[in-house]
Amino acid sequence: MTLDRIGLIGFGEAGGIIAQDLAAQGVVVQVYDCLLDAPDTRVELVAKAERLGVQLYDSAEDAVRLVPLVISAVTAGSALNVASTAAAAMRPGQLFMDINSVAPATKQAASAAIEAIGAAYVDAAVMAPVPPKRLQTPILLGGGEAVALSAALNALGFATRVVSDEIGVASAIKMCRSVMIKGLEALVTESLRTAQYYGAEAEVLASLQKSFPSMGWDGDLPHYLISRVAEHGRRRAEEMEEVAETVRAAGVEPHMSEAIVQTQRGLVDAIAARGLRYADLEPFDWRHLDSLLRAGPSD
Repeated sequence: MTLDRIGLIGFGEAGGIIAQDLAAQGVVVQVYDCLLDAPDTRVELVAKAERLGVQLYDSAEDAVRLVPLVISAVTAGSALNVASTAAAAMRPGQLFMDINSVAPATKQAASAAIEAIGAAYVDAAVMAPVPPKRLQTPILLGGGEAVALSAALNALGFATRVVSDEIGVASAIKMCRSVMIKGLEALVTESLRTAQYYGAEAEVLASLQKSFPSMGWDGDLPHYLISRVAEHGRRRAEEMEEVAETVRAAGVEPHMSEAIVQTQRGLVDAIAARGLRYADLEPFDWRHLDSLLRAGPSD
């Protein structure tokens, strides 16, 4: 399998890194993002594309034509619609790799749309934040074409591993992990904001450091965990809604997953109500953020 040209739907954090690193190797990257449809965000995306050396297209249909591989890197709420839109323009023999964090049932529905026109679908689960390791971020793959695609991607510097020939297994692994990872972020956000109110944060962090000395509670870890909610809470909330569906489909009540949705979304809503953007909070300090939020909504 030769991947000399790739269609990419979604030009956010993960999509931008994938596009940049592939273009740097001479791969032609055809990109569409729904933000191109809005004049106030189009200018920024055009500049980003020029900087990264990729080609922008005004529709998803145009971006996916005549490429061996299409990568979908959008929000959880858009994933199924994007697959259906892409299917309308794809042809037999093309591959569609869905890296979005959605429930196995969503991946299976997307797969049905792609495979109905004779293209192939690969379930992909990104198992860590993309920025630190970029293409070397671990990605689990599933589906009938996963083995062939894994070899081709790894030749370009990816770190993929096939876990199943069935659609949904890789996604289930990611969803179950997210209960823990996004849950830890939500727990720390709720715990430390409460501790700060009572002037107890130093003792709480010291206690956590004593109980879990290898995690770094006396260092940057609390800032990092809460920063992930502050920066990506809205997208994480969408993902956790998919997690809740995954849990419910397994016959388990998603009490924790639904609570994580509220905490993740609640923090970004509070930041927006204060008239702030994440960029306004850098360099990020969770104590400073809490102080700003307690000052009340912006007039």
